[in-house]
Amino acid sequence: MTLSLDIFLSSRKVKIEEELPLYISRLSAPPSIKEAMIYSLSAGGKRIRPALVFAVLHAFGKKEEIGIPAACAVEMIHTYSLIHDDLPSMDDDDLRRGKPTNHKVFGEALAILAGDGLLTHSFGLIADQEDISAEKRLALISELVKAAGIEGMVGGQVADMQGEAKNLTLSELESIHEHKTAKLLAFSIIAGAILADASRAEIAQLREFAYHIGIAFQIQDDILDIEGQQFKIGKPVGSDETNQKTTYPSLLTLHGAKQKLEDHISHAKAILTDINIHSGLLEELCDLIASRDH
Repeated sequence: MTLSLDIFLSSRKVKIEEELPLYISRLSAPPSIKEAMIYSLSAGGKRIRPALVFAVLHAFGKKEEIGIPAACAVEMIHTYSLIHDDLPSMDDDDLRRGKPTNHKVFGEALAILAGDGLLTHSFGLIADQEDISAEKRLALISELVKAAGIEGMVGGQVADMQGEAKNLTLSELESIHEHKTAKLLAFSIIAGAILADASRAEIAQLREFAYHIGIAFQIQDDILDIEGQQFKIGKPVGSDETNQKTTYPSLLTLHGAKQKLEDHISHAKAILTDINIHSGLLEELCDLIASRDH
């Protein structure tokens, strides 16, 4: 029987949202910092990154439970990045997913420390996973460092800030978002592949697949900043223009950005056809990334 995407996403979302607060609540730490961490972890969201870990394991016919630590780790890093992005020194946002941002509830200092806590603890989840080999744990941690750090999300964020109020080229914009957005999404896919014992050739193909869906994800974000509805995306629209950011619609027009989005999704699906896996869920996730409204 074919597993529907809706059932897959909803059931895996429930599982991740059960596990995330448990990882934090059992830590030996001041209650205030744990409360701030859980507040943002529990704020909802699509949980696309954990879903990608499970979808890759599913595609290789492996047990998805083995991916729970990596799935929670990547969601913790994603959440930490949102807490810090919302700070007054960064994007200065008051709302995230329709709720007051972390610093609005807990203050700037605790919000910064909550983000720091999520970032560092995420690596511990993988390091302490006893049901996989030390070699796999090391490979996962190495991938996560590159995706989340200077060579990935952090470096992309720096380039993004420095690119404000500048006329970036398309290649410069794509480089920013490859690092800021695509590499963390790619970690989810590569983590699933490592845990599934994928070959080097399969991992290389999935890395290219991840690049395309990562850029597609960001293009759709840019489109939603123009066409989205605040009650769905959970924050005001039009912030890119306010912050004088170069976006895909500003470079390519809205129609051109939508065409670019379709191109990346088509490339991603074409790569899947070359890999001998059950790729149905991954193909549907491509469509979800392209058509999401929040």
